[in-house]
Amino acid sequence: MTSGSATKRNEEHRQAVLAHAKKADRRGQRRTRLLRAAAGLAVLAVLAAVVTAMMLTSRPTSTTSTRTAPDFTLTDTTGRQVHLGDFRGRPVVLYFSEGAGCGSCLQQMTGIEKEKAAFDAAGVTVLPIVMNTREQITADMATYGATTPFLLDDGTVSKAYGTLGKGMHAGLPGHSFFLIDAAGVQRWSGEYPSMWLAPSDLLGQIRSHLA
Repeated sequence: MTSGSATKRNEEHRQAVLAHAKKADRRGQRRTRLLRAAAGLAVLAVLAAVVTAMMLTSRPTSTTSTRTAPDFTLTDTTGRQVHLGDFRGRPVVLYFSEGAGCGSCLQQMTGIEKEKAAFDAAGVTVLPIVMNTREQITADMATYGATTPFLLDDGTVSKAYGTLGKGMHAGLPGHSFFLIDAAGVQRWSGEYPSMWLAPSDLLGQIRSHLA
């Protein structure tokens, strides 16, 4: 065998090895792309499931089941004793929220205050109730410009109305509204996990369920 023939065969062998390696590398790259695509689809599926779950849990719920509204007496942020029974003869909306630390909760109340004339025309008093100390909630009231006195609950009233744990914290109320008619009967309640109910929509619920 001549040295030229051996060199040629060695070159052919080298080229064959290189071709095989390139082919294997292309297969590996294709496999990697497929795995990445599959992983991406899995992540998208998980994200879609999370978004769907968040949408479902953020949907408002309401009930028109009636009952005699649990009576209570609470102290408000001005130091005044507020007795629910004293409001007999006119409808009342109880607004429970997480209170201090929840900007949306305070903005909800300032939104209602901006529509005070409309609520007055409907003959409705809105009583905001929180499980905070006076110092905690008045600091946030000043920050957000809320002026309506907040009633201070130790959890007893929130529990009686079944709103504890309906929000983001197990031991606090959710973003809840309870409509009580002039006779002291609860006519409607609504839970709003999105932390907002347009005051005009609240008025709509009031008018609808007091008609």
